[in-house]
Amino acid sequence: MKNNLTILPADTYTVVNKTILNNNDRKLITMLYQPIIGYTATSLYFTLIDDLDKLELISDDLTHHHLMATMQLKLETIIKAREKLEAVGLLKTYFKKANVNHYVYLLFSPISANEFFNHPILNIVLYNNLGKAEYDKLISYYKVPRLNLKDYDDITSKFDKVFSTTPGKNFDINEDITDKNKGEILLEKSIDFNLLISSIPKDMINEKCFTNEIKTLINSLVFTYNLDESTIISLVRDSLNEKGMIDKTLIRKSARNYYQFESAGRLPTLIYNRQPDYLKKPTGDNSKWARMVYTFENTSPYDYLRAKYKGAEPTTRDLKLVENLLIDQKLSPGVVNVLLAYVLKVNNQKLNKNFIESIVGQWKRLNIETVEDAMKITEKEHKKMKKMINKTPKFTKSNKEEPLPAWFDKNIENEKPTDSEKEELESILKELV
Repeated sequence: MKNNLTILPADTYTVVNKTILNNNDRKLITMLYQPIIGYTATSLYFTLIDDLDKLELISDDLTHHHLMATMQLKLETIIKAREKLEAVGLLKTYFKKANVNHYVYLLFSPISANEFFNHPILNIVLYNNLGKAEYDKLISYYKVPRLNLKDYDDITSKFDKVFSTTPGKNFDINEDITDKNKGEILLEKSIDFNLLISSIPKDMINEKCFTNEIKTLINSLVFTYNLDESTIISLVRDSLNEKGMIDKTLIRKSARNYYQFESAGRLPTLIYNRQPDYLKKPTGDNSKWARMVYTFENTSPYDYLRAKYKGAEPTTRDLKLVENLLIDQKLSPGVVNVLLAYVLKVNNQKLNKNFIESIVGQWKRLNIETVEDAMKITEKEHKKMKKMINKTPKFTKSNKEEPLPAWFDKNIENEKPTDSEKEELESILKELV
């Protein structure tokens, strides 16, 4: 639902502190979280803390214009930063519709350094974003020195040796006391554990093997390393120990080694999955053109490619190509979708790397960032190429013309989509929130 919300500067919000924050927490966010979520999201987190009252419990009702003025940022940039905080578990957002919409922002503590460096997603991305040298510096900073106590005796006093109980007054347990609460990293998709468990012979696994902790770890590895079901099943089977339990260290190492082997030694990083709000077309237009723009803007390149594969998993080669466009070439997700649609349409459903790279070079030089700009430039360039072909004698009208993407039709901006076209576009959007 939240992806369809339009936040206005006049919309109000309240900040609620769900935890106890200290200086060490601030250092954790700056040193460990900031390399992943960026400076703007980090700054937003600390700005929301500053909105709290003197007891750091709850804020007054404030407007989003207040945030814009305080941070000197556009609202679209603030929303993107907020989503990053939500994604890493530092913030939860609640929404109430009214004449003036109201939001509640719940602040949570960062996880400890030990949890972070052992997290199957955050640790890998931190390493990839910082590089080995900077990562090793952080490890050294948080590493606890070990003291050899082999020659010492433990003489610590026990509680019941120091204190004794005596009858006293009755009291009620109060649950509304501040505590150090950490947010969770939630994943929208989960693998089919029934299929996973049924694929392993019963005599190989312990009935207590698949705890919630293990399931969370497996889902995190599938997401981080983009593993398909057959691969994760193989990794799970290979990581079972003699007691029929999954060796957590071994499965993490195996997943990482598999990904690096398939990705020429590279490690995964995180990308912003869908077109940022500030690059989207305003809603309200119901023409075929607008519906196509909306589809490209609100679908991740992975989901769009998967839809073109009729729901099947795209090939590793095609996924690497998309990863390169998003991470190395830094194209926005919506623009990548237009590029995929155009190349597949005019190149007999094949993603030719050289052809794509020639287009990307031009789009980078022209600073193509929005879906509409990408759609218009493909139309313009294709018409230019067609004129050149028609002037060349060896090409005659008998030559079979390549199919064109639907947005090349000039009448499309005033044309309403048919029921079948609506169904096709909505099939691509079916996995969206």
